[in-house]
Formats: sequence, C-alpha cells, structure tokens
Amino acid sequence: MKKSKINFDIALDDNLIPEKIVWEATDAQSKADCKAFILSVWDDKQQAALRIDLWTKEMQINEMKRFFYQTLLTLTDTFERATNETKICEDMREFAEYFGEKMNVLDKA
Repeated sequence: MKKSKINFDIALDDNLIPEKIVWEATDAQSKADCKAFILSVWDDKQQAALRIDLWTKEMQINEMKRFFYQTLLTLTDTFERATNETKICEDMREFAEYFGEKMNVLDKA
C-alpha cells in the first residue's frame, strides 16, 4: 500500500499568531509557502467535522475574501463529485457567485 504525508510547519510569534506557514507533501516536488489553510477532517465517532484554519498576519483582507470565494467553489465541486447532488450544487455555486460579487473578488471580463 502506498502512503503519502502532508506536513505543515507553522512559525508563530510571541503571541502565537502565525507568521509563516510552509507545507509539503510526499508527492510534491518541494516545500511551498502559503498565507492560509483550512483543514477539515471527519470524525466518525463524534459524527462531526473537526477543523483547523490558520492564516498569517501577512494575509490581506482582499486575499482572504478571494480565498473564501474559491474555497466555496471547490467545496461545491467536491460535494457534487461525492454525492451527485446537482441541484443543490447549482444553488451553492449561485451563492458563491453572490459572495464573490459582494466581496468584489470576481475578475471583471
């Protein structure tokens, strides 16, 4: 059985605020910096989602807005692939577009 690991190294300031986040995966070529991540895992015993969400103090508000917009879209894609619930995913994409418009993160064509 093949195994893969994903690691996050988080440098914290004296107040435990993330200053730098570096991640790497065994299947990736190298380590990479990032300004934020959201990790969600399913706990079967508790029937609950557990999560870690961190961002560095360098993360700008406009970047966080775009990050959430793109995350809403990718979560919708994942949910649709896992459940085949096309109709609710159409609604979720509409909401993501609404969010993107309200947050002024949509690329203007």
